[in-house]
Amino acid sequence: MHIKDLYAIIVTDKLAECRDFYVRRFGFQVVFEASWFVYLAATGDHAFGIAFMAPDHPSQPPGPERFNGKGMFITVQVSDATAEFDRLVRDGVSVTYPLRDEPWGQRRFGLYDPSGTWVDVIQQIDPAPGFWDKYLT
Repeated sequence: MHIKDLYAIIVTDKLAECRDFYVRRFGFQVVFEASWFVYLAATGDHAFGIAFMAPDHPSQPPGPERFNGKGMFITVQVSDATAEFDRLVRDGVSVTYPLRDEPWGQRRFGLYDPSGTWVDVIQQIDPAPGFWDKYLT
């Protein structure tokens, strides 16, 4: 199998709000937009994508209900989590999980997008000495 692309589609009533959030806060570009669907791609080395679809569109496959904010999150890996945290806070974004260094080797913070999806912004850092030792066999 050759996968050409892979992206999540979040079913939400807040298409415009989600589009604006990812374009403004994370630099995504709009690739396709209609009244019922918006597909965004990240800029940079990889065109990571995310899409949002209205819950009442007739082409919706069976099963995906309106997203309720549970059981899924998006990880955005950055080179400098501190700088991104400072930038977003300066812009008035409500950060729910404050910037901190985790012992397993991530500097991170978290926030919710307009659809209720948890966005985990991370930077890989060195883990605390010995943290992973108990998990290695």
